[in-house]
Amino acid sequence: MQSPTRWKKRPPGSNWGDFGADDQAGRLNLITPAKVLQGIAEVHHGLSFNLSLPLDVPGGNVLNPRRHPPVLRPTLRNQQPNMNYALGKDNPQHTDVVSDDLAIMYLQYSTQWDSLAHIGSLFDANDDGDAIAVYYNGYRAGTDIIGPSDASDAGIAPTMGTRSTSNAQALGIEKMAERCVQGRAVMIDLHAHLGNQRVHVDYSVLSDILSNDGITIESGDMVCLHTGFADLLLSMNRQPDEQLLANSCAVLEGRDPKLLEWISDSGLSVLIADNYAVEAHPASHHNGSCATLPLHEHCLFKLGIHLGELWHLTPLAQWLRAHQRSRFLLTAPPLRLPGAVGSPVAPIATV
Repeated sequence: MQSPTRWKKRPPGSNWGDFGADDQAGRLNLITPAKVLQGIAEVHHGLSFNLSLPLDVPGGNVLNPRRHPPVLRPTLRNQQPNMNYALGKDNPQHTDVVSDDLAIMYLQYSTQWDSLAHIGSLFDANDDGDAIAVYYNGYRAGTDIIGPSDASDAGIAPTMGTRSTSNAQALGIEKMAERCVQGRAVMIDLHAHLGNQRVHVDYSVLSDILSNDGITIESGDMVCLHTGFADLLLSMNRQPDEQLLANSCAVLEGRDPKLLEWISDSGLSVLIADNYAVEAHPASHHNGSCATLPLHEHCLFKLGIHLGELWHLTPLAQWLRAHQRSRFLLTAPPLRLPGAVGSPVAPIATV
């Protein structure tokens, strides 16, 4: 363990410094060349599965009131919409017809990755009795992860122009993209055992399912949790039923210390689910000071485990179960967007 100048004390149960004093990749370090080869070895049929929802799903802002579907608009050409634009307007000798657009996109609206800059915590990293806002490996709010103080510089506003007002100078999503995110993945099919029941999956439930299905998680494996939530969402055709969704499909019990210990000990490199937040949200009640999202805190803040949410896993999970398999090759880099704290992703599974 290397202790950088950013912190003198690391959180209990964390791995800060284990991958280097200035590490920004966390447990992606466990996806070694050997792990990539293990993933490739799982390809026998040459079949590929797109694990992304359409990026305008779920529809509306029921799952998160601060996130909205993408907005598409044409760019401007000569002060006219650059959609189906005939270049002959500018030069009669030109026969081209051009369409060019832009997107206003909430980066964590649909199928997504959370970067390690997504969730930090108030923690006494200086070991002086004062809790400060820090992120994985001690990177600092306001110094490494920067944002505005004025509300007019946040959200979508008529006067926002083209100026960026936030920047994860450390732990941004581009750090994940640089690692390519390709290797062996393992499917845990919670839906096959629990159906659409709203079950808080603690370590006891999870270990029974792993045992029943003969699944072993090894260091560096990317773990996917199939709950059926994304498939239910698709059936709602972009008009999500908030009450039904809140009472459907399995979620991890983030307050279970044994489950968090399993995440630590398993060696999994990333944790992915087809639901919103991976863990129960809101979380189970807890007395005293605590994280609102304990599993997010454990993974993103303490261990450097990136989280994937709202992936479309059902077709792949069904195929794997029908073929008595749980492992596959996963390729899932995020957008290489410097300074962003999250990213849409179009993951591909190959079997």
